[in-house]
Amino acid sequence: MNRFVYSAVLYLLSPLILLYFVFRGAKSADYRSRLLERFGLGQLTQTDLLVHSVSMGETLAAIPLIRQIMKVNPQLRVTVTTTSPTGSAEVIKAFGSQVQHCYLPLDFPLCVSHFLKKLQPSACMIMETELWPNLIHQLKARGTNIMLTNARLSAKSAVNYQKRARLVTPMLQCLDVVAVQTAQEAQRFQSLGVEPQKIHVCGSLKFDIQIQAEVITRAKSLRADWSKLTAPVWIAGSVHPGEFFAVLDAHQRLLESRSDALLIMVPRHPEQFDAAAKAVENAGLNYARRSRGETLTSTTQVLLGDTMGELLLFYAAGDQAFVGGTLIDNGGHNPLEPAALGLPVYVGPNHWDFAEITNLLREAGALSVEHSGDELGQALVNTFERPELLQAAKLAGLAVVRANVGALEKQAQLYESMT
Repeated sequence: MNRFVYSAVLYLLSPLILLYFVFRGAKSADYRSRLLERFGLGQLTQTDLLVHSVSMGETLAAIPLIRQIMKVNPQLRVTVTTTSPTGSAEVIKAFGSQVQHCYLPLDFPLCVSHFLKKLQPSACMIMETELWPNLIHQLKARGTNIMLTNARLSAKSAVNYQKRARLVTPMLQCLDVVAVQTAQEAQRFQSLGVEPQKIHVCGSLKFDIQIQAEVITRAKSLRADWSKLTAPVWIAGSVHPGEFFAVLDAHQRLLESRSDALLIMVPRHPEQFDAAAKAVENAGLNYARRSRGETLTSTTQVLLGDTMGELLLFYAAGDQAFVGGTLIDNGGHNPLEPAALGLPVYVGPNHWDFAEITNLLREAGALSVEHSGDELGQALVNTFERPELLQAAKLAGLAVVRANVGALEKQAQLYESMT
């Protein structure tokens, strides 16, 4: 498949794609009210730098880099795009009106052309592996400098890319700079046709975590408000529907030994909030919903984190953390935030999207892999019963983060050299 066949397939699928967004819009006001942006039809002004940061995780990693670039270039006009409401919320929270923000249009040639005609960016930064053939082609045709930032490419993805070489290789060769996280990923990009001089090993931006003191202060206040200063508190962050049962099973295992324990369960997507609440009810646990401001009492066993943008706060308020998307066939989410806050971290076996980071934390003793709710529950119990284990994992996680900072400065300098 080449780019022309790819585009033809997209157009053939356009009725189904439109139905998908109509369906999502029926459940989410954000999808419904901003549907035109998906087709490049929003009100936009010209920009200097286009940054595509995808969803929440990539956006949180991109925010410090964008701030650094804007600090060095105060007159720079920046547009930040995402593909999800969670990523959008983080952009608005971080920058307000300092940047122009919208959803990235679908990769239809006409939509992308209309979008870029309005923006006319001189440079584009794309986070991780969010590569779209028509977007890349049209950016390069307009003379835009393109940087793939914080790039990651798993062995599995590299094999899939190789199978689609006629589509992927020309796209990758349009990139001017590829800032990869590891040497292994550098080799994978090179094997796919990217010229070696374009590839730079910089580490992951996600190690350059900036946790504000205000977050820690608010977290301590929450623990006091909940009357949980000495009770065990653990967080299951970014969990998916296929993991709800396992997480609740783990908590029930913990409650057998510590009846005052509190689980903060944070679903990955807003449309999963009600399903998560139903799962807690079916498990027979007493719970409160954060979105409703419900008061926690001595009998509250679960706090459902059904709000946007508070996961870091919840991690800061906890003692241990499970990172979701790993007990199902998903690939996982970023384990660095809880590790940087000194929490022992648990993940399931399906963590390939963050394999290198997970391995670093695991080898240091800051993270362990559990294969079921029962295993997770036993690990939580063991660590809560042995404070020395909790302290050792805390120090190990903090040490890994400290040892790997610096990607932000390296990638900011690569942007400056490209432009």
